[in-house]
Amino acid sequence: MSKRVILVTGTPCVGKTSVARLLASKLDAFYVNLTELALHENLVSSKDKERGSIIVDENRMRGKIREIVEKCDKSEVIVDGHYAVSVVPKELTTYVFVLRRDPVELRKFMEQCGFSGRKLWENLASEILDVCLCDALNVYENGKVCELDVSGKSVEEIVDEVLDILNGSKECGVGVVDWLGKLENEGLLEEFLRI
Repeated sequence: MSKRVILVTGTPCVGKTSVARLLASKLDAFYVNLTELALHENLVSSKDKERGSIIVDENRMRGKIREIVEKCDKSEVIVDGHYAVSVVPKELTTYVFVLRRDPVELRKFMEQCGFSGRKLWENLASEILDVCLCDALNVYENGKVCELDVSGKSVEEIVDEVLDILNGSKECGVGVVDWLGKLENEGLLEEFLRI
């Protein structure tokens, strides 16, 4: 059975998990949260104490993802994680949805989730500088990478947009946001790029 493997990626707090879970529910797909999988399957190689995060053994994670996709009885698999493009085997991937959120809005979400100091500013810089999008484009050709501006949208609206792309009624594309230009025009660039 040919499976459709869909990655949902983006900077922390853009809404990946909420979108991926609802998408999996609507598609009756198998859902994989990379952080949960890493912890559950002991795929952690070390911990970054300074950032309060785990460092995943990418080779072991890649093998585990391959095993999950091959053994799964569902026709679709949704993989949720900001480093999904690094650990899901390229040949298995059908689409990569990179969720993007206006940094002003994203900062509020991050602060509500307890991000502060260096962790806050590093993650905001990552969003502003298109890190997750660039990572995806370094691995996959343009037709597989779909950049979505999720600013001000509900989870349901975002999932509907993803479904429109999956069923072919909307084009998949990149180049939809320019956070550097936006922040510069608003006089906020120096405030947001503190790293």
